[in-house]
Amino acid sequence: MKIIVLAGGLCPERDVSLVSGAGICRTLLEKGHDVFLMDVFMGFPYDPNRLEEVFALPGHGLEIVDRIHTEAPDLAAVKASRPDQSDCFLGPNVIELCRMADMTFLGLHGGEGENGKLQATFDLLGIRYTGPDSLGCAIAMDKGITKHIFQENGVSTPKGVCIHKNKHKKSLDDLGLSLPVVVKPCSGGSSIGVYITHTQEEYDSALAASFKQEDEVVIEEYIKGREFACGILDGNALPPIEIIPKTGFFDYANKYQAGATEEICPANISEEISERMKALAVRAFHVLKLNVYSRADFLLDEEGQLYCLEVNTLPGMTEASLLPKEAKAAGIEYGDLCEWIIKKSLEERYAGERTESL
Repeated sequence: MKIIVLAGGLCPERDVSLVSGAGICRTLLEKGHDVFLMDVFMGFPYDPNRLEEVFALPGHGLEIVDRIHTEAPDLAAVKASRPDQSDCFLGPNVIELCRMADMTFLGLHGGEGENGKLQATFDLLGIRYTGPDSLGCAIAMDKGITKHIFQENGVSTPKGVCIHKNKHKKSLDDLGLSLPVVVKPCSGGSSIGVYITHTQEEYDSALAASFKQEDEVVIEEYIKGREFACGILDGNALPPIEIIPKTGFFDYANKYQAGATEEICPANISEEISERMKALAVRAFHVLKLNVYSRADFLLDEEGQLYCLEVNTLPGMTEASLLPKEAKAAGIEYGDLCEWIIKKSLEERYAGERTESL
């Protein structure tokens, strides 16, 4: 197959996405596909009459990838570095190359790449892509809407509210909450802008910082407990993985700094807790109108109560990421997982099209 892997973009998870995209690109090349990695924002300036050559270029686009830094990227510098200085989310030749491809593998994380806008655009343009549909992506990306849907559909989640920058009540009492609380952007990812606050001063500071990220933030009760993730493939849960940061919680630095976090899969929990977590993950997957694949994040408190925090519709896809580790524990190797995602995406949205090449 001819495959475009889209990564990068203009969101704080840009660096993470590029590394995910590189991993996907390399493993699909090893599987015998014609693959090219492209930054969705920077695009790939090339002679429009010779775009077919791109799929056979020797570097396969991998030269755009750098390591993941412990701090979020400078997006203003990224925008300034684009040769045509356009603000358009889709860079030069992105649409053209994605239309030429048999499949566009979305290695994007956060922002317009994960909130349903790109998926809806591709639907209108007839571009085949991987992962959940636009509706599920839009719902799951909004933590406030997600929390409401969870509460209405029996998915245990921390008590909380979504507040707007210009319309919120500042008092936690007015919100029905008390310290400690967690403050986080409504549509953020990779734990960027997430704060655990124990004092009024910390809360006020966190609120101001999160509002710099977005106009809406989620305030929720702080649950002390162990952190887990549970991947879902086509409505079937994978073995849960436990995440043990050496300091603090699973924030941006702990996620991407080598040696900062221990990850155990399958998680060292009882069969009963594992089955409850998997059942909750599948329920969350369905009530958020998702398909193909995703990853649910959980907390387990000292009393054995599980709380689903959110569902990631385009989770990290490096070979060392949580979902691929869970898949491996279930007997699915990384390259096979990437091909399965392509095949299942074709089945979900493009029934009747040929998938024999996978």
